[in-house]
Amino acid sequence: MIDILTGLFLLAGAGFVMIAAIGIVRLPDLLTRMHASTKAGTLGALLVLVGLAFHQGTGEVVSKAVATALFLLLTAPIAAHMIGRAHARLIQKLKPKSGA
Repeated sequence: MIDILTGLFLLAGAGFVMIAAIGIVRLPDLLTRMHASTKAGTLGALLVLVGLAFHQGTGEVVSKAVATALFLLLTAPIAAHMIGRAHARLIQKLKPKSGA
């Protein structure tokens, strides 16, 4: 039963990571690419970590998987925000000044 759960989590995680990769390649602008990479990529990585924790089952591996998951959940939104903010500032800087 654990092997089936492990396989399901790993396949689902790999599927979400593949969706994120396709989104990065196919989507038209930075903000939509960033959305695909942060949402689907983070979910895919978390599912792979859950599959790894089920497969190994030791306390050491589970604690490292939980620590990695918390790190991903804390840093992915901050990174996406900073990339979006830098993009918005760049676009604002490139706009021609009206009224001159």
